[in-house]
Amino acid sequence: MLKIAVLGAGHLGKIHIKCIKEIPEFDLVGFYDPDPSNAAGVVKEFGVTNWDSLDDLIEAVDVVDIVTPTIAHFDCASRSLKKCRHVFIEKPIVTSLDEARELIKIASEANVKVQVGHVERFNPAFLAAEPYFNRPMFIETHRLAQFNPRGTDVPVILDLMIHDIDIVLSVVRSNIKKISASGVSVVSDTPDIANARIEFDNGCVANLTASRISLKNMRKSRFFQRDAYISVDFLTKEVEVVRISDQDKNATVPGGFVIDLGPGRGTRQINFNKPVILPLNAIRKELESFYSAIINNTLPSVTINDGYSALEVAYKIIEKISQGVASIS
Repeated sequence: MLKIAVLGAGHLGKIHIKCIKEIPEFDLVGFYDPDPSNAAGVVKEFGVTNWDSLDDLIEAVDVVDIVTPTIAHFDCASRSLKKCRHVFIEKPIVTSLDEARELIKIASEANVKVQVGHVERFNPAFLAAEPYFNRPMFIETHRLAQFNPRGTDVPVILDLMIHDIDIVLSVVRSNIKKISASGVSVVSDTPDIANARIEFDNGCVANLTASRISLKNMRKSRFFQRDAYISVDFLTKEVEVVRISDQDKNATVPGGFVIDLGPGRGTRQINFNKPVILPLNAIRKELESFYSAIINNTLPSVTINDGYSALEVAYKIIEKISQGVASIS
């Protein structure tokens, strides 16, 4: 059993506390939150000890789960890593690339595990779709949310789009050749709606759209690859796979049909498949995976370098938007 502490007990921090209490391999020693009224509410709701000293709490555990506002990520993570504690840190990893590079250096010196909370990697729909990915060449994502004042202190790219940036980078696995982007500030001082086009060296193109002032919520990604189309709905937890193959004249086509391509071109078989989605709590799953990485001395599912890569792309998109010239590479 590993002793763990939660730093930050806001909306997401409370979810983490609840999940950790359900994981028998973790011993939740306590939490730290500088807001006395919020801390008192968490103690009453979950029966978890509130520590007055951040450093004393870090000293008392093996693992630190950082769920503070992003601005405090670097301070909390660097303190924990310098004490050689394993660190789970929510996305985005930190507020700047300089901080991210410094954190990578500190983590390397500490020789401990660090996992970044890009929770959509553990979405049951994405997990069900992963086996079907085979060099997608065009990806389109839409992450739309109704307005919520929480999170408007940062651009929508860091608030919402960064989820899809991480997903795309995890699937494509190629260097980026060019980024184009545009965005509009509507209700805040930073972009509330943004679109980015990412072109990769292997020829794949990803078109990402994010909005936090939409009339309805949507979290959907579409992956197009040779002879297949994969639709992943992160919100409704549904996956649809459409495959095109040469027709087998002796085979039935359950859930599909045959199309005639014209004279001399033969026919093709279209098959539809809806993979079974296993119900799971994505946050609990990512915390369990971190425990496994620590105990088995394996790479975390979302490494500190993955967190850096997603942040780096996010800031390049923000830079393109600020330039106001979408096509400059």
